[in-house]
Amino acid sequence: MKLLYAEDEKDLAEAVTDILEANDYIVETVYDGESAVNYAMMEQYDGIILDILMPGKSGIEVVKELRQKGNNVPVLLLTAKTEVEDRIAGFDSGADDYLQKPFVKEELLSRLRAMLRRRDSYQPDIKIVGDLSLNTSTRELICEDNVIVLQNLEYRLMETLMSNTRRYLASDDILTKVWSFDSDADINTVWVYLSGLRKKIASIGSNVKIVSRRNIGYRLEEK
Repeated sequence: MKLLYAEDEKDLAEAVTDILEANDYIVETVYDGESAVNYAMMEQYDGIILDILMPGKSGIEVVKELRQKGNNVPVLLLTAKTEVEDRIAGFDSGADDYLQKPFVKEELLSRLRAMLRRRDSYQPDIKIVGDLSLNTSTRELICEDNVIVLQNLEYRLMETLMSNTRRYLASDDILTKVWSFDSDADINTVWVYLSGLRKKIASIGSNVKIVSRRNIGYRLEEK
């Protein structure tokens, strides 16, 4: 599991990072709110831990901005504040849990495990990019009144692209995520499915395109 941790007290940040890494989490640590937003939007994380009182942007402001940008990674807020109003503000901003400082490592790890379990069990029915929607229950790809049902691998490819709109996915990454490890599929197969999916997206009139960058990969962009 990969975590983003934002804390401006560097000694505390180092101590908590050591605890998390000792429990098999991969941790990237930043020290201000602006960096937290930038990292969260550029990389894929399983969970985010935010201190509320940080320079530049508070943890609450970070959560609010991430949610407004469509980032739904679960967030645990850490703060020395005890007022009910602060807890309410944290939850209203879109945070998933709240832990008061000082805390013991066992409670931090327990809260984190519970939050990540909830994430694993939650699958939204609709993924949206621009004017394009994917119903994950029916495999319907929708643009306004136009609907097309995707086949199994087409759906898995579309879902993968819609879940990774902030970064380019290399062909090898797509092959790993969409096809099983024991599959006979190769990079040529990925290209064929991408081409077919491009045609289906165009057929329902969407302004979302699968774009590519040479030697980097593919992602969805709204034109």
